[in-house]
Amino acid sequence: MVMFAVDLSRARWRKSSRSDTGSGGNCVEVAFAATVTAVRDSKEPHGPKLIFTAAQWRQFLTTTQRGDLD
Repeated sequence: MVMFAVDLSRARWRKSSRSDTGSGGNCVEVAFAATVTAVRDSKEPHGPKLIFTAAQWRQFLTTTQRGDLD
């Protein structure tokens, strides 16, 4: 695992259109910053974030679109 610092202080977070906003749970937000994509739980905006490189993000999207994580 490689650890590196990413400045997300100016990131514009967007809530997933598939988030379960009706019951107040399962909300995911994503931000695109410079060379990475960040994902966080909208209920904990100051909590931990998952950081993906461009290649990792593409692989994640491909994997989820195929239903491999269902």
